[in-house]
Amino acid sequence: MTDLTPADPWPFVGMAGMACAFFLYAASLTFAPWWVVLLLMLAWVALLLVAIAWFTPHPRRVPAVAVVAVLFWVGAVALLA
Repeated sequence: MTDLTPADPWPFVGMAGMACAFFLYAASLTFAPWWVVLLLMLAWVALLLVAIAWFTPHPRRVPAVAVVAVLFWVGAVALLA
């Protein structure tokens, strides 16, 4: 008999947050120079790779990665754009 435990919802919440952050990063092209948007997208990809790596071993950390992504976007846009 297999042990069925319910799935933890937090990594899915975090990935939804990363999707929302992607739209913030991509929409920056309307007001920021292209090179700032390129740097932002590279940072977002790096954060997405961290979120993917933590999806199974550390599921409760994935939403924190999405929060960091949004805070990083706010700071970068305030400083660079």
